[in-house]
Amino acid sequence: MGEVLKDKYGNKLGEIVQEGRYLVIKDRYGNKLGSYDGQYTRDKYGNILYQGNMLARLIP
Repeated sequence: MGEVLKDKYGNKLGEIVQEGRYLVIKDRYGNKLGSYDGQYTRDKYGNILYQGNMLARLIP
């Protein structure tokens, strides 16, 4: 179990979990939205989006 992200009403929006050396963000249904490799935040297709950990920005 990782870090659970919630809205102001306490509803789960997503979760950040450790998978090997990566941090991975998943939506409330468990679908992968992106990952962070220690240097770049990438989308679910592996495209670089940001430098640094910006996983929370991938929550719709």
